[in-house]
Amino acid sequence: MKRIVSFERLVDKNKSQGAYGVVCAARNTQTGEGVAIKKVTNVFSKTILTKRALREVKLLQHFRGHKNITCLFDMDIVNPHDYNEIYLYEELMEADLHAIIRSGQPLTDAHYQSFTYQILNGLKYIHSANVLHRDLKPGNLLVNADCELKICDFGLARGFSEDPAANSGFMTEYVATRWYRAPEIMLSFQSYTKAIDLWSVGCILAELLGGRPLFKGRDYVDQLNQILQTLGTPSDATLTRIGSTRAQEYIRNLPYMHKRTFQQLFPNANPLAIDLLERLLTFDPAQRITVEEALEHPYLAVWHDPNDELVCPEPFDFSFEAVDDPDQMKAMIAQEVLNFRATVRRHQVPQLSVATGAKSTNLSKIPDRDTILNSPTVVRGDPDALVAVEEFNKRCRTLIFFIRSIIYSLLLAKLKNIYIYTCYREYNYYSSLE
Repeated sequence: MKRIVSFERLVDKNKSQGAYGVVCAARNTQTGEGVAIKKVTNVFSKTILTKRALREVKLLQHFRGHKNITCLFDMDIVNPHDYNEIYLYEELMEADLHAIIRSGQPLTDAHYQSFTYQILNGLKYIHSANVLHRDLKPGNLLVNADCELKICDFGLARGFSEDPAANSGFMTEYVATRWYRAPEIMLSFQSYTKAIDLWSVGCILAELLGGRPLFKGRDYVDQLNQILQTLGTPSDATLTRIGSTRAQEYIRNLPYMHKRTFQQLFPNANPLAIDLLERLLTFDPAQRITVEEALEHPYLAVWHDPNDELVCPEPFDFSFEAVDDPDQMKAMIAQEVLNFRATVRRHQVPQLSVATGAKSTNLSKIPDRDTILNSPTVVRGDPDALVAVEEFNKRCRTLIFFIRSIIYSLLLAKLKNIYIYTCYREYNYYSSLE
């Protein structure tokens, strides 16, 4: 097979490894630009993994080009007729939001506003295609040194219909990491909506404000109890819409719990951030703020620009979900890869340049620093916000450098331990021979 574009692996740049694959950093030898190569393994070991892989490659293509969704540059499979691995070439990002929060590097309110806005901006585009992400969490939000944020990992995404009956089967598959899971999912509400993703955004904002997960449940019951202890006992009207009678009885039999205010939990937070958090983390999904309303919230006014908050041109087609035959899905994945590869490699260098460098011509850029400084919203707010924005990019770059240093230190420590252990084993071996 003729290789159109070659990539040079960056030594010691394994970015992450999970149960279903590994991601490494590489460099496009033609453009010099960085790229993350995601090797998805064990694609056909289980039917559910095959379906997730097919879903991922289709959705990444559908959302390609939005600045707050990870950009898919290319795809590859070694042999279209006999393969068990898929290679996804994606935009290289220095860290994810989970690593940034855990780094201990101080973040400003300007960071919280920027990250929250970018999540919501990407989510609006996703929801406008009638897609629910269903697994929003800090680990699925990639961030670069300029604090540009991109949503990734669409393996658990599903379609959404305005008809509640059409959404009734969505709860059959594991949805969302527990700490970011909306209560209506755990309580088997009669149906669930786009509001489940807004709950996850609220959990992420709370984690930014507090530096740790807000609802860190050990299991299903503990997760629900932590939510109730913070938000209080829901109203009878809300409880009656819970699909599971056992869940209704469980909550009714608990002692009545009063709501704790988020101002108490985050006393140093911007009052506008607290107000947005209250609207995102509303127990009743019918009362929860929508993504469009959240983008218009005063807390995000410095970033809000209707012309920059795009909608997807057409809804995503989930008809392939009806296919369950492994061989048929394997052929569908191969065809997706071949079609996409033929398209992007026809103009490979320009495609990479657009995705990693300048934004696409039909997308507005993130507001620059001068726009932020001249915004009357910032002037009316906290005076320290001006200073925060002034040092925004500088802090981001310092933060990424700090995270890299920690990762390198951990790698060196691990290598040192392996070396010591190897020497110890050799010593015992030779001692046994004496």
